[in-house]
Amino acid sequence: MPTVDKQKLLDELREKILRDKVTPKLKETATQLVFGEGNPDAELLFIGEAPGKNEDIQGKPFIGAAGKFLNEMLAMVDLKREDVYITNIVKYRPPNNRDPLPDEKAAFLPYLQTQLEIIQPKVVVTLGRHSMNCFLPDLQISKIHGQPKRIRINMRNQAERIKQGETGVSPESSHGVAIVIMPLFHPAAALYNGGMRQTLIDDFAKIPIVLEKINS
Repeated sequence: MPTVDKQKLLDELREKILRDKVTPKLKETATQLVFGEGNPDAELLFIGEAPGKNEDIQGKPFIGAAGKFLNEMLAMVDLKREDVYITNIVKYRPPNNRDPLPDEKAAFLPYLQTQLEIIQPKVVVTLGRHSMNCFLPDLQISKIHGQPKRIRINMRNQAERIKQGETGVSPESSHGVAIVIMPLFHPAAALYNGGMRQTLIDDFAKIPIVLEKINS
């Protein structure tokens, strides 16, 4: 599928989120939808949890202090933002930067699945536990950070389970998206913690190795 078609599909998905009035209460308190940006043909897709203050104002993901750190780490592995795709699970800023609620995450998961289906990345890098738990709900980030996991998941089914308060991933089926998940700590958590910062840098350095294995 040519890049132009993928970008068109992403633009249409953005409009669909607005048309469908996803999380109307969040929309009321946010400045704008922060859909995501980057290369629609990207092999690497980064997923955070929700936009913060700067993101809400400018309409772009990861542009505050955590975003600068993310840019630095991308440069360490010879990548730029234009090479990858960056988005969040929840695409409106929660009031006062509170954690996104389960029903807010569930509401956006089907649209996130469509984003993944359009872009078809080789590796999905989850940033922080909220993002990771949407794919790997039974695991702890402190135990599996930096370890790639190959999974097949139907985010639409997962959204229903989150709404019902169920834990765990729904049974595997032939439907859904087959992806490699690489869980990392959130860059924001590492900004003020030297040890975690180095852990995140070390984990990030593994990304090109994982991509190379997939492509070989």
